[in-house]
Amino acid sequence: MATTQTRLFAFAHIEGSFVPAGRLTLTEEADQVLASSFAYGLRYLKRPDHFTLDPLSLALDDLERVRGVEMMPANGLPLFGGIRDAAPDAWGRRVIEAKHKVPANSLPESVYLLEAGSDRVGALDIRESLDALETRGVNEVHSLDYMLETAERIDLGEEIPARLTDFFGSGPGAGGARPKASVRDENGLLWLAKFPSRGDAFNMAMAEVATLTLARECGLDVPAVKVLDISGSPVLMIRRFDRYWGPAGELPAADVVLHDTHPAGKLVEKRLPFVSALTLVGCDEFEARTKSYPEIAQAIRRHVHIDQVRANNRELFARMAFNIFVSNDDDHLRNHGFVRDPRSKGWVLSPLYDVVPRPGVAFERLLHLGVGTQGKAATLDNAMTQHEAFTLDRQQALQVLGEVWGGTRQWMRVFEAAGASGELIDKVKTAFRKLEDIASPDLVKSIRRAAPA
Repeated sequence: MATTQTRLFAFAHIEGSFVPAGRLTLTEEADQVLASSFAYGLRYLKRPDHFTLDPLSLALDDLERVRGVEMMPANGLPLFGGIRDAAPDAWGRRVIEAKHKVPANSLPESVYLLEAGSDRVGALDIRESLDALETRGVNEVHSLDYMLETAERIDLGEEIPARLTDFFGSGPGAGGARPKASVRDENGLLWLAKFPSRGDAFNMAMAEVATLTLARECGLDVPAVKVLDISGSPVLMIRRFDRYWGPAGELPAADVVLHDTHPAGKLVEKRLPFVSALTLVGCDEFEARTKSYPEIAQAIRRHVHIDQVRANNRELFARMAFNIFVSNDDDHLRNHGFVRDPRSKGWVLSPLYDVVPRPGVAFERLLHLGVGTQGKAATLDNAMTQHEAFTLDRQQALQVLGEVWGGTRQWMRVFEAAGASGELIDKVKTAFRKLEDIASPDLVKSIRRAAPA
């Protein structure tokens, strides 16, 4: 089978507009990327506001080392992680394939990269030439009923009528295989809309909203979420945390939570670069199955801004504990992300996303990622075996577990307040673990003592 070389161009979104950042060369064979290289543009490197497209493989700590150099992905990977994160997710690929009327995963990666659209997650765009214009894929909230119809057709493998082809743009790139699209509300705020799927065992939109609300009650960083009723179907709306609003040419104040900013007056929308934990850990999808939370914590120590390392590792430990309590085993590396804060010019853990409880009857449960010395075992004793990897001493780790336990034991009240039906609560209740189910008697006593009054 013949190999081809495809030359593409990466653009970075800086202060409201895209600028050329560099040249990407892909060596492809059918639907496989065999190798890739990247060279930063000389003008881009001269910009005082430039940022790295991949903190592991395309770092910009030493400009002289990278100027005019064709760089290769770290760890022998065929594609740069930062570029891979700008590609469409599993659902976005289905949208593109439906437009091309081709089988699943049959297109070259270069096609997926080009057709993901300029509204993709993060602050990158991939185009076929320096003269290519950006492509818009964001629709207004009043288009949700049409998007729902399109999502249902794609989910069923049906042909999309011409009148519906524009409603998904080129397919979003925000993680996961569920039907989704980016939409803008009447105030100009950008949201990710997640639609029902034919394989849903229960009301996934309400379950995810209630679970993320519960996570916020545990002290975790969560973007705004809500459920809309669209033609009788529940649609989950999640605030896009890779966008924020601020004055043109100015940095936000240190105490501003970027994903809580809103359009107002002369404020402009700005984009935050995004990479997944898969990129920071530096592995491929197959190897990712062997990775663990302590390895993400290690990546945080290497790549996150020094002022945020302790806080980010504490948050990560709390998220791991939360996933244990709610039986969320979809906690793979792509479901942990990082954004670049413009104030510190450093990477920080992104808000929490893609967390849904998984009901089950098994007493012994596993997470997708490794937890501690006992592998993937979803227990708090296992979590405590490597608390030092998260820069926490024993008492600090116990305090985190106490906070998460204090929040999650209120799960039924939070679900009811969020609008969950009795039927949904009955279906998900086996996902929520009691403290005694996931901790030894001695650890139970220690957590109870450390929990907030």
